[in-house]
Amino acid sequence: MSDATTLCEAFQQTLTVEPDAVALRTAGDAVTVTWAEYGDHVRAVAAGLAALGYQHGDTLGIMLTNRPEFAWVDAGAMHLGMTPFSIYNTSAPEQVEYLFGNAGNRIAVTETALLPAILGSGVALDHLIVIDGKPEGATHTLAELEGLGSDDFDFEAAWRAVQPDDVLTLIYTSGTTGPPKGVQLTHRNLLAVLHGAEGVIEVRFGDRITSFLPAAHIADRASAQYFGLARGVQISYIADPKAIASALPDARPTIWFAVPRVWEKIKMGVEAKVAAAESPVKKKLGTWALAMADKQGAALLAGEPLRGKDAAQYRLADKLVLSKVRSALGLDELRWAWSGAAAIAPETLSFFMGLGIDVCEIWGMSEIAGAGTINPPGRAKVGTVGPALPGFEMKIADDGELLFRGDCVMPGYRGDPDKTAEAIDSDGWLHTGDVGTIDADGYLTITDRKKELIISAAGKNMSPSNIENTLKVTTPLAATIVVVGDARPYNVALVTLDPDAAAVFAERAGVAADPAVLAEHPALIAEIDKGITAGNAKLSHVEQVKKFAVLPEYWAPGSDVLTPTLKVRRKPISDRYSAEIEALYRG
Repeated sequence: MSDATTLCEAFQQTLTVEPDAVALRTAGDAVTVTWAEYGDHVRAVAAGLAALGYQHGDTLGIMLTNRPEFAWVDAGAMHLGMTPFSIYNTSAPEQVEYLFGNAGNRIAVTETALLPAILGSGVALDHLIVIDGKPEGATHTLAELEGLGSDDFDFEAAWRAVQPDDVLTLIYTSGTTGPPKGVQLTHRNLLAVLHGAEGVIEVRFGDRITSFLPAAHIADRASAQYFGLARGVQISYIADPKAIASALPDARPTIWFAVPRVWEKIKMGVEAKVAAAESPVKKKLGTWALAMADKQGAALLAGEPLRGKDAAQYRLADKLVLSKVRSALGLDELRWAWSGAAAIAPETLSFFMGLGIDVCEIWGMSEIAGAGTINPPGRAKVGTVGPALPGFEMKIADDGELLFRGDCVMPGYRGDPDKTAEAIDSDGWLHTGDVGTIDADGYLTITDRKKELIISAAGKNMSPSNIENTLKVTTPLAATIVVVGDARPYNVALVTLDPDAAAVFAERAGVAADPAVLAEHPALIAEIDKGITAGNAKLSHVEQVKKFAVLPEYWAPGSDVLTPTLKVRRKPISDRYSAEIEALYRG
């Protein structure tokens, strides 16, 4: 384990391990950048920024797709002691105006396709760097920036002046209510999470990971950018997050992070492929192998290994089918993987365990620099998110709220001392807003968000997210299920369709893949009803959804109803769809 006290120092150590190894790449090795080249780019960006007059403590805005240039723009600014931060590519001009206003940056880096949102924001920038050309509005290309540096720029003095408590980045929470808050994270915060994670899982030089989630989210920023540069992990960049499944066989990650929806989609893809096999023999073999995987997953969940005939059959299924499935998915060299950012259904975790893929559920948030707990590989308790990482503390307050403490906790929100004081108490405990329990072994179970619990008209407390996750497992046509029931006699749900699953249904039914058409199609409504009925069977009577409406539209991440990380914005949803909700309660 490195003794570096800043990520700059950690990166400089990484550069000496194997300079000619590939650090950054894109699919098919269309672009490859070695560690030595990465280091040269970082030095050039730092020198270029210094030549433009930027210095320690200044901020730099980034709006880029997932691409190798992000790595050295971010790290170059960091080595100058600047605070580079990323914003979502879906940000509207008004949002860009707010974010850049809060951060106070006078320079931004973007690409041609995303330039209109920045120009449309009206924010006065001194410099606007465009990495793939020089359209109107740009002041420099990235190549020009890298060529600006003075020969006498003292790069080593610049990065050595960076201190552990300097602000490394800002992560703008995509909160479900109110404007985003700028979470300030320091080098100390990120290194605390890195060291804590390494107390539970192993990260090696030469490990491989993908970058496909937004860099504005702490998950990608920590797992790809910071783990990468601090520990020598090779990053494959995937510009289109929808292409992740097809990109995995090329990237062949050895460690990997994905949100629950991605794991669910991979699961559905495997099941659909087996169901659609044209050869009856292959179909029968695939169905049998998945059944054996189900048995293995259930056994692992129960902590009881398969024995006798079942164990022998599982080994045969693995040899004939499951190993080939892992290889086809590109996950055959995966040592461990994370799922986080939202709750994942136990059935989904069980599926991957049975497939021979170790998925560890984690819990974290921007305010603690990413991960706070990890379910340890081989000692996971499904349904929990694992114990606190080594060096961190957690406890449950009298009202059920989870409190968290350690070097991972942010110093505060950018320019918002009142919100900071609300979040972090005088003893250093972060009030997370999550409600949970901790068992005798220290494993945390998150039950809901403090402000989102449903209290029915009969006074029953329920977790909407728990109900929604249960229903989504049995309703593959649904992308989002939003349960409503606060102060109501029973629960109802608004359902939006998954565009991919809807397209398959539409082709089979011979109708247009238009959500407005599909929302009224009797066969589709029957499929949704079947899924919700199956999910209801796993819920208590009071939790069950009695009625639902399929909405005639798809919901986009980063919209007024969904955050960029697919969390539902309950208040805007209940306002926008009040007529649909009231109709479900009539009669």
